[in-house]
Amino acid sequence: MTPATVITGASAGIGAELARVFAGHGHALVMVARREQRLAALAAEIAAAGKPAPLVLPVDLAQPDAAARLGEVLAARELAPQYIVNNAGFGLVGRAADLDVAEQLAMIDLNVRALTDLSLAFVDSLARQSGGLLNVASVAGFFPGPGAAVYYAGKAYVLSLTEALHAELAPLGIRVTCLCPGPVATEFQARAGVGNAPEWPLAVSAERVAAEAYRGLMSGKRIVLPGWPNRLVASLVPRFVPRPILLAMLGRRQRRRRA
Repeated sequence: MTPATVITGASAGIGAELARVFAGHGHALVMVARREQRLAALAAEIAAAGKPAPLVLPVDLAQPDAAARLGEVLAARELAPQYIVNNAGFGLVGRAADLDVAEQLAMIDLNVRALTDLSLAFVDSLARQSGGLLNVASVAGFFPGPGAAVYYAGKAYVLSLTEALHAELAPLGIRVTCLCPGPVATEFQARAGVGNAPEWPLAVSAERVAAEAYRGLMSGKRIVLPGWPNRLVASLVPRFVPRPILLAMLGRRQRRRRA
């Protein structure tokens, strides 16, 4: 069996940069997303740079059996997951009561349920390969999120789950890291229903986020918060700003993003 790194949501943004970083370090890649043409173009770019050509899998991870089907494909190709990178996800901005309920539940399916399934489906293989798990949350996971309530809650779940798995899987030799980026200029903003430009001063590029994530995972870090403003905000604001004030501040921010 050949060790492989599985990256979900690899067709654009942080996921595509993570694929480039892992490929640059010699990992055999399995890139998963719905947009096959985007994946194929990235795979061609990586192969043209002299790296092993990634396997492209156009899979809708929101489907309940996605992890099982992914496992079957990997086994048929004699690929053993060494690293799982759970990057696939999307956000929605707006009052939860006003947003489409079905779309919010679909967000939970992808951001929470599918991530959990993939985090646990290949533990035996990760242990045999002395590999690791990288889950992409957000600096939003440290806060309540009026104006994007379900998205923030989902990222808080990812953060909590990944920190716990960091402790639980360490005896098996599995590195587990939670990546918590702040705003990054990707397609994420357009999908969420807000503008494309990040609103955070000193925003970190997707390239830097991916590079710091890779270093953090390989060194066994529990949490990676790219950029000192994000580290400062995540560590100090929840501790020192009263919850009612924090809720009001975050609510105003989301209203400005929708304006």
